[in-house]
Amino acid sequence: MVEGGMKCIRVLLFAFNVLFTLIGIGLIAGGAYVQINLKGYSEIIGGQFSAAAVFLIILGVFIFMIAAFGCCGAYKENYCCIMTFAGILVIIFICEMAAGIAGFIYKDKVDTQISDLMKETITDRKALEDWDKVQKEFHCCGVNSSSDWKFPNGTEAFPDSCCSNGGTATSCTPYDVGCYTELKDFVKDKIVVIGGIGVGFAVIQIIGILFACCLGRAVKKEYEVV
Repeated sequence: MVEGGMKCIRVLLFAFNVLFTLIGIGLIAGGAYVQINLKGYSEIIGGQFSAAAVFLIILGVFIFMIAAFGCCGAYKENYCCIMTFAGILVIIFICEMAAGIAGFIYKDKVDTQISDLMKETITDRKALEDWDKVQKEFHCCGVNSSSDWKFPNGTEAFPDSCCSNGGTATSCTPYDVGCYTELKDFVKDKIVVIGGIGVGFAVIQIIGILFACCLGRAVKKEYEVV
């Protein structure tokens, strides 16, 4: 009966490792999705949002490798391997929860940070390529309006990407909406993706930790009986 129960747990742990592999792929895909979407905005929105996506990708690769270790421990019924796998799962669980919670915390700071960086970069004319990308993709101009594109003497001089009619700055009808709200909502959506992936996958890993601990305990008991 005990042997049958241990075999059942081993099969379940194998099944979880298949799921664990899919989680790793999901983290890599989710991190890559966010990273690709935020690419080109780093000068305007800051680098920490992109860094969170890179962290998910690295964690996903690590998980992909650890899944093979878990399968090996379950197949050989090696107590040390199984408990090491469980310990690594706990560490990854903490990392994923930290990434998820950090994502939701940063979500509340997006408004002020993006506003400050947008005003800074538009004033000193830094990151013009990023601004062109934002204004073309979101059909907007300036932080709050086209009047944000001013030289220190007060003269308006917005770039061609502000033009809603496809003209140049000399014959241009600028977009009548600013980019702040559009970009803020866009970044918040991506942060929610990071937070949701981190917390969601972390919760699933609790199952694997329980399976690994149960199998490790059963293997230990079998060794003690022998």
